[in-house]
Amino acid sequence: MNIPEHFQINSKGHLEVSGCDTVELAKRFGTPLYVLDETRIRQNCRDYVAGLAEAYPDTQVCYAGKAFLCRAICCLMQQEGLGLDVVSGGELYTALKAGFPPDAIYFHGNNKSREELEIALQNGVGCLVIDGFYEIELLNELLAGKEKRQPVLLRLAPGVEAHTHVYTRTGQEDSKFGLAINGGQALQGVKAILNSPRLELLGFHAHIGSQIFDLASYEITAGILAGFMAEVRAETGFVAKVLNLGGGLGIRYTRDDKPLPVREAAKRTGQMVREVFSTLDYPRPKLVLEPGRSIVGDAGVTLYTIGNIKTIPGIRKYVMVDGGMADTPRVALYQAVYEAVIANKAGRPAEEVVTVAGKACESGDILIWDIPLAAPEPGDILAVFATGAYTYSMASNYNRLPRPAVVLVAEGQRELIVARETYEQIVANDLLPRRLCPQNERVVAEG
Repeated sequence: MNIPEHFQINSKGHLEVSGCDTVELAKRFGTPLYVLDETRIRQNCRDYVAGLAEAYPDTQVCYAGKAFLCRAICCLMQQEGLGLDVVSGGELYTALKAGFPPDAIYFHGNNKSREELEIALQNGVGCLVIDGFYEIELLNELLAGKEKRQPVLLRLAPGVEAHTHVYTRTGQEDSKFGLAINGGQALQGVKAILNSPRLELLGFHAHIGSQIFDLASYEITAGILAGFMAEVRAETGFVAKVLNLGGGLGIRYTRDDKPLPVREAAKRTGQMVREVFSTLDYPRPKLVLEPGRSIVGDAGVTLYTIGNIKTIPGIRKYVMVDGGMADTPRVALYQAVYEAVIANKAGRPAEEVVTVAGKACESGDILIWDIPLAAPEPGDILAVFATGAYTYSMASNYNRLPRPAVVLVAEGQRELIVARETYEQIVANDLLPRRLCPQNERVVAEG
């Protein structure tokens, strides 16, 4: 296979990322192990900011934390001048514990709880993205008696179906997200917010899906939203100051994926939005994008140790690794396809076609079907590319497997940013009712 451009093969024939030997990383930190290339992440951030700035005068890039979030990533995004998009109380709490400026946070979610909204309001979150009428009522209740008005965006369902997996489409009318423009719900939502003395409507938000390669989807969405904004102005006099088009730009998972370079995609998006508003008698709003996968996705590689190898003559060879669907769930969820190499044999030809299987007690725990690899042996290190997004953030403890550690690498330096979960942490919230466990808790020797 073609190794991604920001990886190298060193003099030992090992896979290397940002000056760090992945085999040595596996020895030092254990496997499974998520490795993130800090240099690549920073470059993707800068390409977004620069590309947008070339095409559109007033822009903001916010990192979509759901792709992968920890305190170190929050600090990195703050250093690069990005805002932050969070979708839960846990993501918000992570950002606040990292010292991320709350006024640079957009808080999304289609069913935010009372507790989550209270935390957001108490900490001065910059903008809440309203996703329904219930939330308008709840915010009016929570803000009663307060002098400050809360800035908000209204999430819209523009009726655009992006050409991507059905589970990652979010902009169509039949969606749990947003108020539909067609049928008048969105206009009703606008009026409800404008009639509230406690809410300040800044503008509108839409997100049409993920892993998108065809930028025409964004142009269509921008046109629909701009038309709606003109309708709202005619109906109510309100002029939107912010247009947030979400994220969703695709990355290269396999050689068949042909994404535009980040800077070019950002520039084209800005150009399309500028052209849309050039045809309208409407002040150009601030343009906000919320990329996640396209910032961290291709910066990640996951390292596994190969164990059992099972050959079924005339049918298939299974290569088993010490992780699987619990730490890389997109294959089971979306039929996602990844590419990989054996890190300690990266310079050797890939001559055997094998299927990489995980260790979960599920027949469906397959990471990669029918991939050519250098002859695999127990103890080899398998490196799976493009795993920086939606792996750790979606990882589970299925089969009571601990979640892997995360290491950030840059120019030969390596730093642990998420520690490996322990068995003790897995059972930490378990309770032992006396009626079920009258005997003393047994002490399990750590081996």
